[in-house]
Amino acid sequence: MTERTIVDAHHHVWDLSVRDQDWITGPELQPLRRNFTVADLEPETRAAGVGRTVLVQTITVPEETPEFLALAEETELIGGVVGWTDLTRPDVTEELARLAAFPGGAYLRGIRHQVQGEPDPEWLLRPDVRRGLTAVATAGLVHDLIVLPHQLPACVKAAESHPELTFVLDHLGKPPIASGELGPWATHVRALAAQPNTVCKLSGMVTEADPKSWTVGDLAPYADTVLEAFGPSRLMFGSDWPVCTLAASYAQVLGAAEELTAGLSGSERAEVFSGTASRVYAL
Repeated sequence: MTERTIVDAHHHVWDLSVRDQDWITGPELQPLRRNFTVADLEPETRAAGVGRTVLVQTITVPEETPEFLALAEETELIGGVVGWTDLTRPDVTEELARLAAFPGGAYLRGIRHQVQGEPDPEWLLRPDVRRGLTAVATAGLVHDLIVLPHQLPACVKAAESHPELTFVLDHLGKPPIASGELGPWATHVRALAAQPNTVCKLSGMVTEADPKSWTVGDLAPYADTVLEAFGPSRLMFGSDWPVCTLAASYAQVLGAAEELTAGLSGSERAEVFSGTASRVYAL
């Protein structure tokens, strides 16, 4: 890939002096319990040839999204923001309009909710959530899906029910890479890919594998599954920085993705590393 042609479709930032990241608990996540800023990310992206990024929400508080939008406005690197709002609130349409009116509101590209933390496997199919998803589509935004494998069937039904909305599957739907099992995940992810309004991020794999001993070979069956199911024009690279640093450096994550897609043509690789994200997030 040539200099500044790559789009990183998934990363985070946080400042613990602004607010806690209450999901960072336990010794395994301890390395993440510090600030990670755009200034920390920029040298990594510059060295990797990444020219644009998509900044994705981390916690479900209403203050974070306006902060991210303002950050995007003042930072050349960030081309779009996937924020959060409560999809179940009665005035979700008005809230999305309010977010778009904030400084940097033009950078709002999508909404994500931490569905992986919802005990109801069919949370996406609740009437109040479906009304929120309709509002997201009407606002011209996409919906990022952060789910666990057992929640994928509900994602399929949601995509069927909302053909006007683009659903973006983060981190391949978190397959059990560490165990080496393809099992029901592969069946479910293929069913999701059969919906034409879905795309997938080639992201988050190294932390679903064994963080200390993973190899590209461990990741290959899962990457091959989504490559076959979605195709390059519906697949996009994401680093998942800084969460990825639990298992790999930024350069290693990008290098693994490039190795996993080495069998594609040049134009197909350009889709995965730039074209798909640029279209889906209107960068």
